[in-house]
Amino acid sequence: MNCLTLLLSVSIVSACSSGSSGTSEPGSTAGSEETGQEEKVTFSYFNAAAGKDKNTNETTIGKIFEEQTGVNFKMEHLVGDENTKIGTFIASNEYPDVLVPGASIDKLLDAGAFIPLNDLIDEYGPNIKRVYEPYYNLMKAEDGNIYFLPLSAVVGDYISAPNIEQGAFWIQRRVLKEAGYPDIKTFDDYLALIRDYVSKHPEEDLTGYLSLTTQDKFFAFTNAPMHLAGYPNDGGVIIDMETHQANDYADDDITKRYLQELNKLNSEGLFDKSSFVDNYDQYLAKLASGKVLGFFDYRWQAGQAMNNLREAGNDDLEYMALPIVYAESIKDQYLDPPSFVNNRGVGISVSAKDPVRIIKYFNNLLTDENQVLSNWGIEGETYSIDENGRFYRTEEQIEKTNADAFRESYGFKYFEYSWPRYGNGSSLPDGNSVGAGRQPEVAQMSYSEGDKKLLEEYDIASFSQLFADPDNRPWYPAWSIQIEQGSPSQIFTQKKSDLQRKYFPQLVLANPSDFESLWGEYITEFNKLGAADYEQLITEEVAKKIAVVEGQ
Repeated sequence: MNCLTLLLSVSIVSACSSGSSGTSEPGSTAGSEETGQEEKVTFSYFNAAAGKDKNTNETTIGKIFEEQTGVNFKMEHLVGDENTKIGTFIASNEYPDVLVPGASIDKLLDAGAFIPLNDLIDEYGPNIKRVYEPYYNLMKAEDGNIYFLPLSAVVGDYISAPNIEQGAFWIQRRVLKEAGYPDIKTFDDYLALIRDYVSKHPEEDLTGYLSLTTQDKFFAFTNAPMHLAGYPNDGGVIIDMETHQANDYADDDITKRYLQELNKLNSEGLFDKSSFVDNYDQYLAKLASGKVLGFFDYRWQAGQAMNNLREAGNDDLEYMALPIVYAESIKDQYLDPPSFVNNRGVGISVSAKDPVRIIKYFNNLLTDENQVLSNWGIEGETYSIDENGRFYRTEEQIEKTNADAFRESYGFKYFEYSWPRYGNGSSLPDGNSVGAGRQPEVAQMSYSEGDKKLLEEYDIASFSQLFADPDNRPWYPAWSIQIEQGSPSQIFTQKKSDLQRKYFPQLVLANPSDFESLWGEYITEFNKLGAADYEQLITEEVAKKIAVVEGQ
């Protein structure tokens, strides 16, 4: 695997060169000297993502952090709709000590839910400054304050992922196997493969295609057309590579074609109608059942089901990611280019009882040693080091660290993300990857016999090699552009989402003879929303971000 060097001109530099960690080795309590030998305390922490509520000190990693700092967090995760939950916080003006919001982050900012972090970082956060200072010009609000710490600050040389971590069209491996491992590139070929397999196995009660549409995950349904058209996940827009003009594709032929193909699948009994009513757990259960042949989603979102399939040990029922596009002439762009997402992160709320203790905890997380602990674990238990200083995992360690129950109890499931961290693709000063999944030695060792068979059949060394390299997009991702709550553009995006939730199920489930008329109704309603102002705003903000990143 080749390493890419992250070059974002003036605004981004190597963050490994200055200010080494001042914290002791994980497992000791000497780190408390930096944070102060204080009594133990528990803070509240809300993460607007699905997960199991737990105290951090109930995990192996979190217990070590408590020994270092005296701090424990009572973690709460989202149940239900994010906007509804955040709305209750805002209405009461009572917040958890720490907030990790999703798309609702703008509402929290507008409500004044976060405290400024600038002074706290200057006084108590040398590691925070080391990691984030190269990105300050992308982090500061208009008033000059930093209100949250993003989760994507790349430290060191950028290391690309050997396996698919983001979006793809997934196909069950037995389908490829029976078809003789064909080279599948277009959506037509992908769907033909599914149709053919179902027709040959009518007695197995198979689902040809499944979609995720629940609540705040509706993007997993609406994003597919832009990927099929050869664009990465910029959100609800595609950005022209030459003009940098933004286009909302919700009314484009690429969206119509996707919906119409699903409509055909539905009429043939190959689309799971429950896609529009199932919740997230039901969706994951269906993927893990072994009955679903194909779907589009992001690996991090479907990962629990995929991990369960691997634990079950039937390779035929596992999935392979494919870079599906509409036409052979289209270059796929599923792999993310190096990027900095500046509208997601972790912040300290105005209700926080002791912001100083919290910022010290954050600072303690951002040492090389503790980032190794968060991502790799403890040497000898969850990873090993060879004579050349390279981190690796044995087969037994890989099996253990892939198990969902172990990841939860150990703390990987909680600490790999959603805290101040070295972003995906980061590397340590010695060249090891911060993320275990991007270490070539781990990727190669983690491949099952079924994986190796697929890699051999497709003549690739890692699964990402089946995908095109990402083009440079200095603005990426456009969905990280902050849109003011209550502004015409924000109102447009909300109305568009409501309109799509109303019409897209109808369009997919309708009699094929009614599709055109329904699409016409949808377009009529969409044209009333005023997409032009939103597109202009995104175009302008893309230009600003390019200027910042390129130091203009």
